[in-house]
Amino acid sequence: MSTVASTRRQFGDGPLSRIAARVHILLVVEALLLATSLPGLVPLVLLSRDASNLPLVAACAVPLGPAVSAALHTLHHQRPDVTDLRPATVFWRGYRANLGPVLRVWLPTLAWLTVVAVNLAHLSDAGVPGWWAVLLVVVAGVVVLAGTNALVITTLFVFRTRDVVRLALYFLVRAPQVALGHAALLAAVAAVTAVTSEAVVALAGALMVLALRHIAAPMTGIIRKEWTA
Repeated sequence: MSTVASTRRQFGDGPLSRIAARVHILLVVEALLLATSLPGLVPLVLLSRDASNLPLVAACAVPLGPAVSAALHTLHHQRPDVTDLRPATVFWRGYRANLGPVLRVWLPTLAWLTVVAVNLAHLSDAGVPGWWAVLLVVVAGVVVLAGTNALVITTLFVFRTRDVVRLALYFLVRAPQVALGHAALLAAVAAVTAVTSEAVVALAGALMVLALRHIAAPMTGIIRKEWTA
């Protein structure tokens, strides 16, 4: 105990040290988030914004799910202890552990969104009534918000995929403030992307994942209390 206390005093455990530790964690997470998203991010930035490229956009987004999950795992589990900062180790541990489960919810989410987006892009050619577009937008909204919930749940808990989907849909009603928070965050991401580019959003990825963690806190708190006794 004396050795630990001595180490803490040597490195400092005041507010400035804690802030420096948090900044260090965010910078490492940002670098690893970019590295693991790069296989999809590079071609995504180069793609023209045309409806015909929507399936390619979805394909480019595949690495993003596991990358965000690993970043979320790191920010949730890594504590800002200046004597034990290992965000890279925590990131890769989370990436390996959650890769399969995350892809099982991430790939169907992307597939659904691609189908909806392609239909919306070619709505005039299909000759369907206008209310069909409203229905498709509603479906897309549910898929996005439930998919975000599912990504968070899969990252922080161990459930069967079918149970993850049920919980993700359930919490759209049980914790609507979480859904509204996710919607606001995703709207901000979409707005920044539309005005600038995907690269600008990527550079602020760690901060957005941190926001995602805080927004989802009411949902994860209920799950921890009621389903992980």
